[in-house]
Amino acid sequence: MDLEIDIEGWPGADWEALAERASHAVAESAPELANARLSASLLFTTDAEVHTLNREWRERDKPTNVLSFPMLSREELLALEPEGPPVLLGDLALAYETCAREADEKGVALEHHAAHLIIHGMLHLASYDHEISTEDAEHMEGLEIEALARIGIADPYADSFGDREL
Repeated sequence: MDLEIDIEGWPGADWEALAERASHAVAESAPELANARLSASLLFTTDAEVHTLNREWRERDKPTNVLSFPMLSREELLALEPEGPPVLLGDLALAYETCAREADEKGVALEHHAAHLIIHGMLHLASYDHEISTEDAEHMEGLEIEALARIGIADPYADSFGDREL
């Protein structure tokens, strides 16, 4: 997958390299995302920008950690042939202040939390949805855990004893 990455207001780490690693890892866990024709845009931005996007496109008047804007249906993604012109999978936007606060609250590195949110957002672009049912949530979490493990990041859903959070 080809990523177009824009970084505004995210200090510190090599966010572009992190996004590329997360994108490759999720494509290994969810093979429908491995189609070379796919492209996606990823915006690392501020809470203020994500708040505006969330209000305008989702009618939710608050910032959130990650927004996903899919451009393909699940059926279109699964039917996409390997040969042909590029196809836009969708857009993601990550909010720095919310992501940093959540990482701090969870006691994890911001880079690890951002990688998790990129993977989570990519799965949403592929029409995975954790809000449909418990089964769908567990399947999506399993893909996230698998993809994160591929890049050396621990299960974000486990507590410090390795047990699943309730």
